[in-house]
Amino acid sequence: MVDSDKVDITNINRQLIADDTTVGKFKTQVMKERLLNINPDLKVTSYNTFVSKENIDQFDFLNYNYVVDAIDTVTSKLLIVQKAYENKVNIISSMGTANKIDPLMLRVDDIYKTHECPLARVMRRELKKRFVKHLKVVYSIEKPVYTAKEHDINGKKINASISFVPSVAGLIIGGQVIRDILKQN
Repeated sequence: MVDSDKVDITNINRQLIADDTTVGKFKTQVMKERLLNINPDLKVTSYNTFVSKENIDQFDFLNYNYVVDAIDTVTSKLLIVQKAYENKVNIISSMGTANKIDPLMLRVDDIYKTHECPLARVMRRELKKRFVKHLKVVYSIEKPVYTAKEHDINGKKINASISFVPSVAGLIIGGQVIRDILKQN
């Protein structure tokens, strides 16, 4: 697990690890503790860092059976996707769930077949430049839902997440990873 974020009070509505006792703690540490409470025999490695071009090479993708990308930042997503692609490691990438309210509109498909997802649109454009021809993603076919109050002081739309859509996307990703690994074996 790689994440530089700490649990924030704004995560409580949508992240299993977020509650009053974990606010301020590194998300990777809290998740590691939770996983080990479920299964003490797990080998869990966590990094409290932000994926960047300066540190991407510290992660040996050949050691991974599968990579799950659930990062919000396009530059980091691109680094992870490109490294997995170059190393021929299975990867699934989560596209945007912000401003989506219907989890039944989530789909698993190739990035080049997505629509209605602003993050997927940016990723498609950038992946073409990097000659990445395929990427399995979870995305929503729902048009983003904005309200008048979701703008900052400059009038820019603010992305907001409702509690259940990101978690359903995560469950879909988990299920897809398990099915893909079982198919390989």
